[in-house]
Amino acid sequence: MDLLNQTKVREFVFFGLTDKESLVPFLFLFFLIVYLVTMAGNFGMMSLVYNTSFLHTPMYYFLGFLSLVDLLYSTVITPKMLSDLVSKRKSISFNGCALQLFFFAALAVTEALLLSGMSYDRYVAICHPLRYASIMTVKKCLWLVLLSSALGFLQSLVQTSCVFSLCFCGGNLIDHFYCDIGPLLKLSCSETVSCEMVTMFFTLSCGVGSLMTVLVSYALIISSVLQMNSAEGRQKAFNTCSSHLTCVSIFYGTVFFIYLRPSSSASDKVDKVVSVFYSVVTPMLNPLIYSLRNQQVKQIIMDTLRKMASR
Repeated sequence: MDLLNQTKVREFVFFGLTDKESLVPFLFLFFLIVYLVTMAGNFGMMSLVYNTSFLHTPMYYFLGFLSLVDLLYSTVITPKMLSDLVSKRKSISFNGCALQLFFFAALAVTEALLLSGMSYDRYVAICHPLRYASIMTVKKCLWLVLLSSALGFLQSLVQTSCVFSLCFCGGNLIDHFYCDIGPLLKLSCSETVSCEMVTMFFTLSCGVGSLMTVLVSYALIISSVLQMNSAEGRQKAFNTCSSHLTCVSIFYGTVFFIYLRPSSSASDKVDKVVSVFYSVVTPMLNPLIYSLRNQQVKQIIMDTLRKMASR
């Protein structure tokens, strides 16, 4: 009987970003530009790291992988969202919804864990500069990246399996623009407490756990920087961390707003706006933030543009 109930819903239909037709052309053009900038920025960052020999350090390896995750992260959501904006029927198959949720949740947690790994890298660079090369080896950097990916995809497998083992035997209209856990649980005609607990567990363990790593790392960094005698040294140390701190603040702030707030504290429209920011806009901002605030990256970009202009 449960199996029959589950197979009654063969597809889901998205409510979408807006029901106002007059906004559709503007939203389509805006998010198309955002996606193209995201692709160009993240591909460009990966290309810079790969092709520039003096950027072959753990910090930039992390940054290159972060760009790859951001590119995939945006691609899971944005092309489908753009297609739905100009479609009369905004539908997705049952299996397609499961795949979208799986990759979205996997890449989101991978990014969170990667940001915590980058904070550890900054801690070693500032607090133990003489031992940096021996502590943060390329092998250790690779292992941290692989561990972040493995944990991200493992927890996503558990969460996705939990959600799609529920019965969906009633309506199929998702009041969102992509398949996310909260809207799907609202549609289920099963008891969802166990899945809600699973979601809360992984949000706390992966999200809060990785954030604690960031906070502890920066507490140690600030303590070390304040003990420096040189004002120039303190300024340089803080500058090396500013890009990472900005990306961390944007990412964790929006994610925790969605997943750790009481469900009645904000409207569905606010949820959509925040979701757009962290799923579509944030992947575009990360390479821009690192490009604009990192002198080495900025200098390489300027040199590349001069060479292109002189041809």
